[in-house]
Amino acid sequence: MGEEASYERDGHVATITYNRPEALNAVNGSMRESLDAAWTRFREDEEAWVGIVTGAGKAFCAGADLRDGEGSTGNWPGSFWEWPTITTFESGMEIWKPTIAAVNGPCIGYGLTAALTCDFVLASERASFAYPEVTIGVATIVGALRLPDRVSMPDALELLLTGDSIDATHAKEIGLAWRVFPHHDLLREARALAGRLCQGAPLAVKATNEMAHRGQKLPWTDAVRMGETMRRVVGASEDTAEGREAWREKRPPRWQGR
Repeated sequence: MGEEASYERDGHVATITYNRPEALNAVNGSMRESLDAAWTRFREDEEAWVGIVTGAGKAFCAGADLRDGEGSTGNWPGSFWEWPTITTFESGMEIWKPTIAAVNGPCIGYGLTAALTCDFVLASERASFAYPEVTIGVATIVGALRLPDRVSMPDALELLLTGDSIDATHAKEIGLAWRVFPHHDLLREARALAGRLCQGAPLAVKATNEMAHRGQKLPWTDAVRMGETMRRVVGASEDTAEGREAWREKRPPRWQGR
């Protein structure tokens, strides 16, 4: 993995950091490869139960690097029509472990799409949010799919169609940011939330998170059937047995993630 996106794990919490501070963490081809590797590592790391993503320096992510944009959307085998960009976290890499965006500064384009992909968006008081693509003649696609799931359609279209930036306070008002913190408290608050999310059995947390997202897109009966199947699979895990034993013995459970 390159240095453009770092991956660090402390206990069961992994932190992925955009790490091109000299370019406000703008995404070029090298960073894209590094980011995809970091998210793949998080998905496959059985000891990583919760993920935090943040930016080094003054920005969260300034979007695509317009000076060096080759490969910033990701590379994939085969033709475009056969392989859409679902190898990237922003565009649909399936990771059902809880994820937290700790937005520490400007969050633009790809950066905003990544934040919207996360389950929780925590913002520094210095954060700002924008989709400026239309102002340079580029269409916003994945962001246009994700943003209306978080905010009202008029609020989504205001960002998507004007390219204007909004601050952290307004982002919270419209539901884009969940909570806003003083800048120097942001990562501490993100880690505190991650710790709370680690209290549950990781397999049960993943299954519940997946159903919360998938269930919104499925007909009710299909959603319940899928959920019941997942509940039975998780119910056969060692963690479920441990949870029941811990409850009987009135002690904290010792989760293993299996």
